[in-house]
Parts: sequence; structure tokens; C-alpha cells
Amino acid sequence: MSGSEKPPAEDPIRGILLTLGATILFTVSDTLAKFLSTELPVVQISWIRYVIFVGFAAALSWRASSHDKTRMLAVKSRPLQIARGLCLVGSGLFFILGVRQMAIAEAIAISFIAPLLITVMSIPILGETVGIRRWIAVASGMLGVLIVVRPGTAGFQPAALFGLASALCWSTGLVITRKIANTERASTTLLWSAGVGLLILTILLPFNYAWPTLPQFALTLTLGCCASGGQWMVVLAHRQAPASVLAPFTYIQLPWSVLAGYVVFSAMPDRWMLLGAVIIIASGLYTAHRERVQAAERRLSL
Repeated sequence: MSGSEKPPAEDPIRGILLTLGATILFTVSDTLAKFLSTELPVVQISWIRYVIFVGFAAALSWRASSHDKTRMLAVKSRPLQIARGLCLVGSGLFFILGVRQMAIAEAIAISFIAPLLITVMSIPILGETVGIRRWIAVASGMLGVLIVVRPGTAGFQPAALFGLASALCWSTGLVITRKIANTERASTTLLWSAGVGLLILTILLPFNYAWPTLPQFALTLTLGCCASGGQWMVVLAHRQAPASVLAPFTYIQLPWSVLAGYVVFSAMPDRWMLLGAVIIIASGLYTAHRERVQAAERRLSL
């Protein structure tokens, strides 16, 4: 952003509506990923998605670099950009591997542990201080995950470990995003992440490829468009309202996923999954509340 440009005026209602729209697109994307993962290799599904992602990121970076196109890939820290790209592509691959064998709602519930993992990782990586109340929220969220996963019981699914790995990769990527936020442009970071992911998937593609039918190819393109469209709506939403305001509305994806799982796969979550999800969401909401409070205190201290 140039010095002459003014930041857009905030519109929380519009930000919330964009966030809700993004949850719908992400639910469609996740449902298609589960459906296609039983017929096509996971790497191939992700590769087509990333081709669309790169096109989207390149267009956004081109627009943001209107005054100097040579800056589209200019970054301060290439290692951190590469690490972020690896984390995001790893998160996507692990998620599809998990949702292939789990109910969509269960996979989404496990992914909601990400904000709590970010709280934990922000201590060694960002040097942040976490109070006792946020630690209690983290512990509660972990308990919720244990209720959803149920290790050591007949209800345990090994695929849940893929979901946890996905959440860990996503959380690490977001912590890196926070670390470089003040030195890198968002559009450039997005392009690097898309490019790194596409490169990795292109290397893996020859070992994980099956020729898709026309309907499969069309569904994969739809998946990529929904996923990229959802990401774009998230970017737009965060231009309209603070993350702490939007965070509670991201959890609307859970009822969408329950509905999609029932309509498409005739799957309904059991009471233990719902109980664990409620605990995880409550912990995440409290964490978002504490971040909002701390942000307000920092503004007052300036």
C-alpha cells in the first residue's frame, strides 16, 4: 500500500457476511474433497486446486503491484515464505487424507483446535505472554479434541491423526504469517504460498495420478474455485473487521458440515463428537475474546 492510499473504512456487518459466505464455500470444497478422495489420488486433487490458487494469487499480487511489477515476488525472508508454503500445502494434504475416512463434521471439529495451537506456539516463536485464563482455554480445547478423537476406545479412528497434523500445519503457517506480517505484503505472501505448494505437488504428481473422468475433472475444478473463492472472501472480510470480531462466525462451518455430511453421505455425528466440538468452539471463542481484550488494552497504553 502506498503512502497516499487510505485504508478502507471498516464495515463489520459486511465482514461478517463475507465470513459466513466463506464458510459455505469451504464446506462445499471439503464435501467435494471427501467425495473425490475415494476416486482420485489426494495429491492430484490438491494439485488442481493449487493451479487455481496460483492463478488467483498471481492476479491479486499483479493488482497490488500496479506501480512496480518487479515487486510481485520481492520478499524480506524467503525461508519463512517457503516454510509457510510448506505448512499450508501440508495442512491441505493431511486434511483430505483425514476427511477421506472421517465424517466431514468430525474433521472440521478437529480443525477448530488451530486457534488454541496458535496460542501455544506464539510463546516460543513470537515471544507472546499467555495468561492462566488462556492456558485454561487451551487445556479445555485439548480435552474437547480427546472427546472427539477418543483414543483407546472403539470409536477411535486413526484418520483423526491426519486431522490433528493438518491443524498443526495450519497453525504453524498462521504463526509464521503473524511473524512476517509487518515486513511482507499480504498479496506477495499469498503468491509465495501458492507457488511453493504448487511446486511440491507438481513434484509428487507423477507418483500419484489417475486420469479423471470429465465429471471428476469438473468437480475438482469446482473444488478449487470454491476453496480459492473462500480464501478471497476471508481476505476481504478481514479488511472490513478485526479478526477477533470475525472469529466466532467461522464456527458456523460446523453446522454446515453436519448438514453436508447428512445430505451427501447420510452421516450424522454422535453425541460425543458434538460434545467435544462444543468444548473446542467454546475454548476458541474465549481465546478470541481474550485477544480482543488484550488488543484494546494495548491501544489504550499507546
